[in-house]
Amino acid sequence: MKLFISADIEGCVGTTLSAETHKNEAVYQAFAKEMTAEVAAVCQAALEAGADEIVVKDGHGDATNIDFTALPDKVTLIRGKSGHPINMMFGLDESFDAVLYVGYHAPAGCGGNPISHTSTGNSNHIYLNGRLMSEFMLNTYTAAYFGVPAVFISGDAAICGMAQELVPSITTAAVKRGVGASTINMSPAAGIRLLKEKTKEALSGDFSRCRVELPKEFEYVVNYKDLGKAYKMSFFPGVERVDDRTNRLVSSDYMDIVTAHSFIVY
Repeated sequence: MKLFISADIEGCVGTTLSAETHKNEAVYQAFAKEMTAEVAAVCQAALEAGADEIVVKDGHGDATNIDFTALPDKVTLIRGKSGHPINMMFGLDESFDAVLYVGYHAPAGCGGNPISHTSTGNSNHIYLNGRLMSEFMLNTYTAAYFGVPAVFISGDAAICGMAQELVPSITTAAVKRGVGASTINMSPAAGIRLLKEKTKEALSGDFSRCRVELPKEFEYVVNYKDLGKAYKMSFFPGVERVDDRTNRLVSSDYMDIVTAHSFIVY
């Protein structure tokens, strides 16, 4: 069993403020340590469930947050940003049996996490085919592009609920929930126990039930916080300007959407 894990930090236990996710801030190290612990716990549980090979993609910020010395044997860690448009899913291909997400969070435009966002803080919200687009949605369609099912997600309660809307059979582990500018969190120990339990549950199920079929056409609509960025990015090939803050791209090729997203919200 070959598994791919995409990891983020905002959905991990404790993380509440933007400063806690930036490595130039003094408070960051404690939250990077928690991210590492949660990823390591999922890896260990996956190995106990029969995984033969695990590839972990550090998906937060500059992608050098996970302490590589804390990961178990049979785990390959991808650090840094390659520049490939699939970003948080870099390293994924058709050879994998399943995708798991750790530390994921609510998208821009959703109140389920005080630091909700989608890829960057540049958008008020992004819609894909009329639905609020999260990093989970973007990345799960990327997984579907390669024919790989998404079987597990941990993070805040909001993204876990959204994940079940897109993939009804996905196994979720909500370790926190956001209320206004606050988060209500499990203890780290309880979070680790939940992640291990739910990982084993996910890997004991029928992966095929978690497959997602790619839509035949995509409409990607982004509403920007900054008027200048909205105007500038309206000139990206294929993009049309809807209004002063909103751009739109329509394509039947999902990689057009992924590629545009990797440029126009960064």
